[in-house]
Amino acid sequence: MSSYDVTLERVGGPTRTIGIDERETVLEAAQRAGTPLPYGCRTGACGTCVGRLLAVDGTASVDADAAEDGIDVADAFAYRREPRALKPRHRDDGYVLLCIATPETACRVAVGSQVQSELVDNPWK
Repeated sequence: MSSYDVTLERVGGPTRTIGIDERETVLEAAQRAGTPLPYGCRTGACGTCVGRLLAVDGTASVDADAAEDGIDVADAFAYRREPRALKPRHRDDGYVLLCIATPETACRVAVGSQVQSELVDNPWK
């Protein structure tokens, strides 16, 4: 069984690297490690747990507009089920649902409510 180091970078906050078993979701591992992440449904339907892939092990960092750099979410994560809260264009932009995503390599991910607000406008703000 493999384990991968996944670095969670909270926008404007602390960064933490946690070892995640290949059968464990990022959310499960973060909770085990005492690292809070936002979440809602745990089934990939609501999008509350969304993160944005920043880099796959050994690649340079990319920003959200640099999709042409070739970093694909499928290079870093497998899903336990269909991520219903993400449209194909969201996946192309590097967004990943951390409640159902299991790592397939070491990587860095932006996390937190600011990442969710990049994806969906909140009518309650």
